[in-house]
Order: sequence, then structure tokens, then C-alpha cells
Amino acid sequence: MSLFIGFDTSNYTTSAAVYDSATGRAYSSKRLLDVRAGELGLRQSDALFAHTKRLPEIVSRLMDMYGGGVVSAVCASTRPRAEKGSYMPCFLAGEGVARVLAAVNSVPFYECSHQQGHLAAAAWSSGHPELIEDELLAFHLSGGTTELLYVKPGENGLPVCRRIGGSTDISAGQAIDRCGVMLGLGFPAGAKLDEIACTAPPVKGFLSKQRGLEFSLSGLENKCRAMQDAGEPPEKTARFIVESVMLAVFSCVEAAQKEFGGLPLLLMGGVASNSLLRAEAEKRFGAVTAPAEYSSDNAVGAALLAARQSGERWCICSE
Repeated sequence: MSLFIGFDTSNYTTSAAVYDSATGRAYSSKRLLDVRAGELGLRQSDALFAHTKRLPEIVSRLMDMYGGGVVSAVCASTRPRAEKGSYMPCFLAGEGVARVLAAVNSVPFYECSHQQGHLAAAAWSSGHPELIEDELLAFHLSGGTTELLYVKPGENGLPVCRRIGGSTDISAGQAIDRCGVMLGLGFPAGAKLDEIACTAPPVKGFLSKQRGLEFSLSGLENKCRAMQDAGEPPEKTARFIVESVMLAVFSCVEAAQKEFGGLPLLLMGGVASNSLLRAEAEKRFGAVTAPAEYSSDNAVGAALLAARQSGERWCICSE
């Protein structure tokens, strides 16, 4: 049995995972960081401290899930993107534990970016691990990132991502969270906003400024505030938020598929778990989407990339 352990300590989620290459199973333990009511996030120093406190609990829970065994390699996400200058202190928490675990077990320690981990988890969990072996388009939609990526295979089993479009200002996740908090949904607001948006009929979204493969979402918050001030029902405003994000994202995808010859599209990141967005993307573009638990921040991608960097191909549990 070959076990590969992954860690990811993003700005909002502490997570650890094990991938068993013999069975194709993945075990994941994760928990959102606590954010005070009414606030829109955490400072990096607070996130780093919270991860440091939370990791023993997360790892203990993970051990209970898979029962232990011989570890082959350990991988951690160490930065947001695999590019020069990409850095966030919160990733130091997971990296530190991963390096210690690798040293104690005398096994290799590997690195990946948070974005590469998202790609791996989304491709594997969607049942399409072969996507990572060729060129594709991927839309990374999350609280910190709204980027359209051209992806190709790279060295050592790690995908290479090049940003070709996306938001020029706030991310889709920021727009959703800001408007969701305005509606009293708490932070992060994505899951609750998805739930109430589904109870409203379709509405015309806000057409953001777009140029080529890039767009702006900065005006969406003001539009939602105006709807709230006008007494519109919360579910209608929630639906408007989702429809506006979809309008911007899908316009960008249409332009990209023309430019890049109809490459397959993979959606990843927490916003990509939105049920309305997923359904429409699958219908319009044949997009590959991951289950919600593997769309949001998780360490499964890091564990999978530990296996790839060790020279093992992924398999998927048949049960």
C-alpha cells in the first residue's frame, strides 16, 4: 500500500489528506477557520496562528479515518501560484508540518502551489484524471482568485498554469461574500447564498466591463446594495449575484474557447461548487466539474501531487 500525505493551509481552511494509490481512495480532514460575525476574512497573521493551533486536531482526525500505514511521500502547498513572487504566510503552517513528517519517515517532501492542488483535486474527483495529461482550460473561481488558465503538463508531474484571463479587480468569491454578508448570510457566504438563490426564478445579471478575456466585478456590490435598499427579496438579490458572476465568467469562456480551439474546460475552486453555475457550465460548455467537497480548498490535491511527483499514476476507487 502506497500512502501519500498532503497539506494545504489556505487563508480560510486547514486541511490534510491521504491518497492511497493502491485502492484509489482519498481521505480528507479539513475545517474552516473561524471568522467573527460581520467580518470579511482574516489577517494573514491570524490565519497562520489559527492553522498552527488547528493542525494537530486535523491530523488526528485524519489518522482515525485511514488507520495509518507506511508513508511514501509528503507534499504541501507552499504558495498560491507556481510563479515568482507568489507568497502567503498562512501556507507556512502546512509546509512546516509536512517537512517534519517527511523527515521523521525518511521519505521525500514535495511542494506544489495551492492552484496546482485545486487542479489535481478537481480532475481526479471529477472522474477525469486524464485531463491533467494534456492541454486544457481551467477556471479557478474562489475567494482569492478568479483566473482563466491555460494548463499543460509540466516536469515532475506538476501541471503548468498560465493566466490568460479573468477578473481584473475583485474575485468572484469576494463579490459573493461581500454581497452575502450584506444580506446577513455570514462569512463565507457561498453555500448559503447558493441555497437561497436556487429558490428564486432567473433574473437578468449585471453586465460587467469586459475586454478580451478579462472583466471587472467591482460594480456588483453597489448593484446589490441598491436592490437591498429598494426592498427586493434576499433570494432575488442572491440570484442576481450568481447570474452576474455567470454572465462574466461564461462570456470569458466563450471567447477563450474560440481562441484556443475548443479545449476542454475544468472548473475548480469554492465558487465552482455553486449549483447554478455548475449546471449551466456543464450544459453550455460540457465543462468538467468536481464534487463540492473537492472544489473548495482541500489537501487532496497535494496528496495526489505527491503521488505524481513520485512517479505514480492516479487511479480512482471503483466503489
